[in-house]
Amino acid sequence: MKISILGRSTGRGRRGRTSAAVALAAVLALTATACGDDGSGGAGAEGDGKGEIVFWDNNGGVRTDIWKEIIADFEKANPDIDVQYVGIASTEYQSKVDTAIQGGSMPDVGGISASMLAGFAAQGALEPLDERLEGSSLNGKLNKDMIESLRAAGGGDDRLYSVPTSANNGVLYYRTDMFEKAGLEEPTTWDRFFEAAEKLTDKGSNRFGYTIRGGAGSIAQALDAMYGQSGITSFWDSTGRKTTVNDPKNVKALEKYAALFKKVTPAADLNNDFTKMVAQWDSGEIGMLNHNLGSYQDHVKALGVGKFRGIPQPAGPDGRRVQVSNPVDGIGLFKSSKNKDAAWKFIEFAVSAQSNSKFNESAGQVPAHADAAKDAWIAKAEPTKLAADALSDGSTTIVQLPYYLPDWNTISKADNEPNFQKVLLGDMTAKAFLDGLAEQLNEAQAEWDEQMG
Repeated sequence: MKISILGRSTGRGRRGRTSAAVALAAVLALTATACGDDGSGGAGAEGDGKGEIVFWDNNGGVRTDIWKEIIADFEKANPDIDVQYVGIASTEYQSKVDTAIQGGSMPDVGGISASMLAGFAAQGALEPLDERLEGSSLNGKLNKDMIESLRAAGGGDDRLYSVPTSANNGVLYYRTDMFEKAGLEEPTTWDRFFEAAEKLTDKGSNRFGYTIRGGAGSIAQALDAMYGQSGITSFWDSTGRKTTVNDPKNVKALEKYAALFKKVTPAADLNNDFTKMVAQWDSGEIGMLNHNLGSYQDHVKALGVGKFRGIPQPAGPDGRRVQVSNPVDGIGLFKSSKNKDAAWKFIEFAVSAQSNSKFNESAGQVPAHADAAKDAWIAKAEPTKLAADALSDGSTTIVQLPYYLPDWNTISKADNEPNFQKVLLGDMTAKAFLDGLAEQLNEAQAEWDEQMG
């Protein structure tokens, strides 16, 4: 018996992908009701709760060590189950899952964040977990907002397809030593941020004020900076059918943000994903970095706690902070699993208070388990504490991204990351880029509305 933890993308056009996903979801809903088959390897079985299980980690390399530690704890507590770990880089994860779904070679268990959940659910690949959660030791112990985020991202049937493990908020990391030397104030506002980015830059000394993400994953960071500056608090207008991404205020904000490239950032930023960007900030003379809580421990190891801080995203002139939602991460059970009982045992153990605390302390993220969220390490991990406070003290408004759209990942990654690079290079205007993005999103939303009836 095997269990695995796993992501997706293909090269087809967006219109075809969205239409195909919508049609496939409808067909799978009917066939699943009629015969119990999910169309991707069968309906699976409960199994005997023993044997080998394969775990596909959706952030392999970055989280490998902590998952291996949790797996060792699990195997000690469950000697009849062996866990085979497979670490997959986050940039490759979605395509690996899609390939497995199409090939009928599904794993048992996978890391399923909100950003990829709808696509997998639309293909009928995930097992609803509501009843299992209600009957488990996790019932009533998990953060309700994280659960609702995953329900909303699941595709509209209000089912839970992934058990939350953590929230990973956006953070502005800055070098306190460089700021103090330059006599700069903490970049708590966008005005201070842009001022610091310019004043900390000395190209002759290979020192830069900021590192911008131009490679894989660039769109989410750009949206965060864009909405943060514009102060627009909803991704859709009042009709719910038209996106606000190309609102004139957002266009102006993106123009200002993209203009930082090569002026106050390294030229290598054009192709940097998060791993290269983080490594560059940790080893170089760069003043500020936008990333999430997940890289906190990397910065501690590289710089020490005295040389940097991680604070919530900058606020606007009125003191209000606007951020786009970061995907809640979780663990899902694939419907075709032949040993769902053992798979669920692993999920339940991995999200237990002790394991969830251990995982999130290593990752520097906000725990999903209520008891884990009370542990002493959170007070010591300043960025995590500040992020949690910002979400609960009323100072921050979250713009919810449409993770529920089956094609959200394709639109926000494969279809538009190359265009954002053109914006950075000056080969495309911010308005043209955002108008194109808006057209795709509005069409995807219209198809979604039609499907939902």
